[in-house]
Amino acid sequence: MRFPFSRLPLMLLAILLLACPILWAQGPPFQTDDPVPVDLHHYEFYIFGSMDGTPVEIDSAGPAFEFNWGAVPRVQLHGILPLGEIVPSNNPIYLPGGTGPRAFGLTDMELGVKLAIFKETKNLPQIGPFIMFEIPTGNFDKALGVGKISYKLPLWAQKNWGKWMADGGAGYQVVPQTGFRSFPYTGWLVKHEFGERLELAAEVFAHGREGIATAQTEASTMIDAGGYYHLKGEGMQLLFAYGHSVAGQTENYAYLGMYWTWGKDDKKTTAGNALHSHQPTR
Repeated sequence: MRFPFSRLPLMLLAILLLACPILWAQGPPFQTDDPVPVDLHHYEFYIFGSMDGTPVEIDSAGPAFEFNWGAVPRVQLHGILPLGEIVPSNNPIYLPGGTGPRAFGLTDMELGVKLAIFKETKNLPQIGPFIMFEIPTGNFDKALGVGKISYKLPLWAQKNWGKWMADGGAGYQVVPQTGFRSFPYTGWLVKHEFGERLELAAEVFAHGREGIATAQTEASTMIDAGGYYHLKGEGMQLLFAYGHSVAGQTENYAYLGMYWTWGKDDKKTTAGNALHSHQPTR
C-alpha cells in the first residue's frame, strides 16, 4: 500500500494532540525546529558534526560552529559556520546526480532570525517563524556550496504539558540555482523529560525533491530519535540523534554535538533554540 505522504502533516498533528498531556525549545540535534528565541541577553554556542546521506551521495558537516544571541526581546539572531564533506556515489544508476570527486572544505554559511509572534498560553501554542539565509561561502565548483543565496521560510509552533513538549510546523526552501529545486518540508516532534539530566525525543521529518545536484534527489520521510544529556558543568549538554527514512528515497540522518549557554541573569535556557540545517550545504 502506498504511504499517504500528502496527509502526513495532518496525521502527525493529530498524534501530537492526542499523545501529549514545561519543557524548553527544540532544534539541534533534530530537524524540526521551534518558535522560541533565546532569552534576552543570553547566548548559545554549539560545536557539532552531522550527516545526511542517500544512495546518491553522503553529505557531512563538521566541525561546524553555531552561535545564537537573544539580541532584543522575542528576537534571536542565528549563525552557523560549517566545514563539510561531500562524497558522491558515482554510481551510474543515479545519473545525472551523484557524480564528481570527493571534496572537503568550508560550505555555505547560515544566518537567520527567529521571532516570537504569538506567545504560548494555557490553551494555545507559541507560534513564530525562523527565517534563514544560506550564504554562498562554499566553493560551488567543488560542490561545497550552492553558489547563490537561498532562503528557508518556515513557521513553527510549540506547546508544553508538564514534562511533555510538542513542536511542529512546515516551511519552504527557495533555491534559485541550476541543478537545485525549491522544495517544501515539515517536521513534528514530541519530547519527554526523564529526571534532571536526560531528555529524549522522536520526530517525523519530511521534505520534497531537492534537485539532481543534491543527495536528496527524491522526496523522503524520516523518523529520528535522540536527546540531550545535561552534564555537570553549568549550561553544558551533550546532543545526539539518528534517523532513517520510512517512505520515499532511502535517507540517513545523524547529529552529535556539544552545547553551552550563558547569560546576564540566573534564567536557564536549554538546548534546541536554533536550527541546524537538515542537510549540509552542497
